[in-house]
Amino acid sequence: MLKKVRVRGPVGRPRTRPDAVAGDKAYSSRGNRAHLRNRHIKAVIPEKKDQAANRKKKGSKGGRPVSHDTELYKERNTVERLINKLKAWRGIATRFDKTPESYLAGLHLRASMIWIGELLPTTG
Repeated sequence: MLKKVRVRGPVGRPRTRPDAVAGDKAYSSRGNRAHLRNRHIKAVIPEKKDQAANRKKKGSKGGRPVSHDTELYKERNTVERLINKLKAWRGIATRFDKTPESYLAGLHLRASMIWIGELLPTTG
């Protein structure tokens, strides 16, 4: 899917590496953070309470608290809600379509339905 992502730039190959990756607390492991750090990608992942407690328990040897951009993390919620709206359509949730082209067409159709639904006035 990343092969279709294109960021227009003056020269060079297209960019496929994000500036930041947002995830929930389930992805806050040391390994995930190290992998993102090695690729120079900002991790926007909150720290689990037990991980923070273990770090604090070690005192000065526990290291620094992880940085967390709360404003960028709030945008993750918006994206997640959109994905849930897309998945409300069974064909997208179950990946029923066999070819990438028909699946992408289904995504476009569902996104259009959501967009039109938001344009229409609600009665209620």
